[in-house]
Amino acid sequence: MTKAFALAAVLLASAANADTLYNNFNGIQADAGGRIERFDGLLVGDDGKVKRVLHGEKLKLAGDTRVVDLGGRVLMPGLIDAHGHVMGLGYAVIQLDLTGTRSLDELKDRLRKYAAENPGTGWILGRGWNQELWTEKRFPTAADLDSVVSDRPVWLGRVDGHASVGNSAAMRAAGVTLQTKAPDGGEIIDGLFVDNAESLVTRHIPPPDSATQDKALAAAQSAMLRVGLVGAADMGTNKNDWDAMRRAGDSDKLRVRIFSYASGPDGWRGINGSKPTGWMYGDRLRLVGTKLYTDGALGSRGAYLKAPYHDRPDTRGLLFHSDAELLAQATETAQGGGQLAIHAIGDGANAQVIGTYEKIASQFGRTGRWRIEHLQIADPKDLPRLKPAGIVASMQPTHQTSDRLMAEARLGPKRLAGAYAWNTIRKIGVPLAFGSDFPVESPNPFPGLSAAISRQDPNGRPPGGWRPWEKVTLGQAIHGFTVGAAYAGFAEGRMGGLAPGKWADFIIVDRDPGSVDPQKLAKTVVLETWIAGKREFSADAQPAN
Repeated sequence: MTKAFALAAVLLASAANADTLYNNFNGIQADAGGRIERFDGLLVGDDGKVKRVLHGEKLKLAGDTRVVDLGGRVLMPGLIDAHGHVMGLGYAVIQLDLTGTRSLDELKDRLRKYAAENPGTGWILGRGWNQELWTEKRFPTAADLDSVVSDRPVWLGRVDGHASVGNSAAMRAAGVTLQTKAPDGGEIIDGLFVDNAESLVTRHIPPPDSATQDKALAAAQSAMLRVGLVGAADMGTNKNDWDAMRRAGDSDKLRVRIFSYASGPDGWRGINGSKPTGWMYGDRLRLVGTKLYTDGALGSRGAYLKAPYHDRPDTRGLLFHSDAELLAQATETAQGGGQLAIHAIGDGANAQVIGTYEKIASQFGRTGRWRIEHLQIADPKDLPRLKPAGIVASMQPTHQTSDRLMAEARLGPKRLAGAYAWNTIRKIGVPLAFGSDFPVESPNPFPGLSAAISRQDPNGRPPGGWRPWEKVTLGQAIHGFTVGAAYAGFAEGRMGGLAPGKWADFIIVDRDPGSVDPQKLAKTVVLETWIAGKREFSADAQPAN
C-alpha cells in the first residue's frame, strides 16, 4: 500500500511539473523593433513562463506534456496599460458613474437616482462628467447640485480628475465658502474646484474602510481582465491603495500585474521609506517610483501653456511648482533609487519637465528611464531634448481622439504641431509606452490600438485621421501596449510580449488585429485572459461582425 501511494505521488508530481503546448492558433505580436510577428505555437513551463515561441516548427514532446488546442482562434500577448489608476477604476465601478452624460440634466438625473438608491450613504462620490460633451457647454456649480441633493455632501469629479464640483453641504463639511481663496495651482469657481484647490475638500472626505478598498481593487482587476489587460502602471498609489494591494497579494487575490508609482513625495516616503521595492507575489506588484504633477488638464484649462489659451486669453493655465520645487521633489525620488513619472500636458509644463530631467540626468545618469506622463502638447522646438535626457514618453492614444476638438479650441489652429505627436517622438528615438489613463478613458486597450494606427475615433472621424502623419503602424502600437509599457517600468525582461523567460501572459480575441480596419479593431472582444499560464478570465463571446 505504501509503495502504491508513493508511485501515485510521483505520477502526480510529474503531471504537476509538465510543460503545456498551446497550438492551433493564429498568433500576432510585435517584435523588439515594433514589427508584426506571426506565430502558431507556445510552449509554457510549469512555472508559468514561456519556453518556446513556435513559428511552424514541430517539437518532439515529452510524454507528460499537455497539449491545448485553441481551435484556430487569435492569440495575442496580454496587454499592459502604461498609465492607469487602478483603485480609481475600482471606485469608478462601485461609485456614481457619470461617464457619457450628455447634459447637466442627465447628470442631475443620475445623481437623483443614486441618492434615492443609497439613502444611507454619507458622502455621495462620483466621477466622469465632461462639460465639453454637454448641450450647456458649461461647468456645473454648487447650486446645480444643491437643487438635487442638499441634505448630505456631494463631490463629483470631472472625467480627467483635474476638477470636481461640490454641493453646499460638501463645502460646509470642508469649511470652504464661495469666497475662499484658492491655493497656488488651483482655482475655485462657484463650487467648482480645479487642480490644487480640490484638496481643500478631498482631505475632509472620510477615507474608505478596508472592505471598500478591497471591493474596489477586486472590481478594478475584473474590469482589466475583461478587456485583455494583464497589467498596468498605477499612477499615484497612496498608502491605503498600497495596503489594499498587499492584502490582495497576501491572500492570493492579486490577479493582475501592477507597477506602482507613489502619489507624490508623501506617498514615496510612506509606502516603503523612500525606496522602491522588489517584485512580489510572482511579479504581480512592485513599487517602482513616484508620480509627480506639474499642471492640470486641457478640459479645465489647467494645462500650463507657453502662451495664453486661444479660447480664454486671460489665462495660460496652472503651473503647480516652481522649477526649484519640482527639481527638489524629483531629486528626492532619484536619490532613493526610484523612477520618476511626471505629469505634463501643456507645452509650458512639458518644457519645465524636460528641463528638470536634464538636470536629473546630469546628476543621476540617463538610464533612469525618466517618464513624462501624457506629453500631450509640446513645443516642437523642445522635442529634440527628450532623447539626450533619457526620457520615456508615456502617452495615451484615446486622449487624442477624445480631446481633438477641444485641443483645437484651446490652442487654435497654429499651435498644434506638437500635439499628440506619437510618430514624431518615435522617429527621434524616444521610447513610446501606451496606455489609457483609465478611468479617465475606458481601460479597454483596443480603442487605443485603433486610435494609434488611425488618428480616428471608433466611428471613423475625422476622415483620414487627425494630423495623420502622427499615426504609428499596428506593430508599433502593439509594441507600445506590450514591450514598450513593460520597458517604461523596468520590466521588459519579465513581461510585455511573449518570449522565452517571460511570463505566459496572453489573451484570446475574436478577430485578427492585422486583418480588420481600425474601426473593427476598436470593437475587438476578449474571449480569454491568461496570466502565468493560468486562465483568469473567460467569456462566452461570439465573433462580431
